[in-house]
Amino acid sequence: MDPIDTGSGSILRQPKAVWATAGASVVAFMGIGLVDPILPSIAEGLDATAGQVSLLFTSYFLITALAMLVTGFVSSRIGGRKTLLLGLALVVVFAGLSGTSGSVGELVGFRAGWGLGNALFVSTALAVIVGAAAGGSAAAILLYESALGLGMACGPLVGALLGDASWRYPFFGTAALMAIGFVCITAFLKEQPRPARKTSLLDPVKALGHGGLASTAVSAFFYNYTFFTVLAFTPFVLNMSPYRSGAVFFAWGVLLAVFSVIVAPRLQKRFGSLQVLGGSLVLLAVDVLVLGYGGHTTAVVCTVVSGALIGVNNTVYTELALGVSDAPRPVASAGYNFVRWFAAAAAPFFAPKIEEWSDVHMPFTVAAVTAVLGALVVLVRRRALTAEAEELRPAHATEDGVGVFAN
Repeated sequence: MDPIDTGSGSILRQPKAVWATAGASVVAFMGIGLVDPILPSIAEGLDATAGQVSLLFTSYFLITALAMLVTGFVSSRIGGRKTLLLGLALVVVFAGLSGTSGSVGELVGFRAGWGLGNALFVSTALAVIVGAAAGGSAAAILLYESALGLGMACGPLVGALLGDASWRYPFFGTAALMAIGFVCITAFLKEQPRPARKTSLLDPVKALGHGGLASTAVSAFFYNYTFFTVLAFTPFVLNMSPYRSGAVFFAWGVLLAVFSVIVAPRLQKRFGSLQVLGGSLVLLAVDVLVLGYGGHTTAVVCTVVSGALIGVNNTVYTELALGVSDAPRPVASAGYNFVRWFAAAAAPFFAPKIEEWSDVHMPFTVAAVTAVLGALVVLVRRRALTAEAEELRPAHATEDGVGVFAN
């Protein structure tokens, strides 16, 4: 299938409302990696340690994880458009406040508020795009996946370009871009139909009672620890200028986008979801181990290569999460993300601590072990996952308005 033509229509022929939401989604995903190339600059500017600055990720993703229990509750009551605008407004306010921080404590707190806004926006954006898109669900989901990949790739680059002058500018830039997104969605997006059934706060937790979904979430928890060790701790190890670090993570993000949108579906079709996931996790473990113990050039190469493996894993994990249980897909996605985002909060906190307790290599050793643990969970629980995994195809997650990256 041509990545631009889904068979039912081109992703380029979309209403203004879809482009407004997709554009805001790019900026929302940029916020994840935006601080990567400027972490050392923030540490220097606020007289903070690597461990303190890494809490920018911890606070962000801890609130994001907890917000997964709230987003469905909110959107099923006030509607998708209002939820998007509420999320955007929170990001504008807290991203702007982040740029005014006078201490690392203030910055960590403002990033937590940013995480809440981003969770409300991102968790609702896909359903809104699917509801407003022309050309069917497949075109809408491909557009959303492309927005995610573009945002993850451009975040470090924008952070580097603006952060070279001051570490504060990327935060102000994000606030300005999200404000533009707020205006565009207000102008072009009409209110979407509300779900027939309102989601309760405990529905995502109850969904985790399904063995297959719980297994997927636990495996993804271990994997996410590895993922965010690379994202949050590697910039300190590379110790490069914002420009150079931004270039490294831009290349990382490009591979993540290409492998998640184009390569992963083809690998799944040929080898099967569980085989692809298990193999990719083992390769990621090897890559992270070499990253931690190799020289500087090797670390740069392994950082970039990890983007390809992370892209494959992201696609397969979320497809499994959305299809392995009989829970409504938005509810299953919320439960799955509620578990895995806790690892995204834990890794940035523990990696610098582990370095303090041992040496700079040990955080990557731990990250390699967690990737292997993720693969072992898939292996041990394969019976709970196999039936659904065999049925999964790239288009499988296009039903019910929820797709591969329903974060």
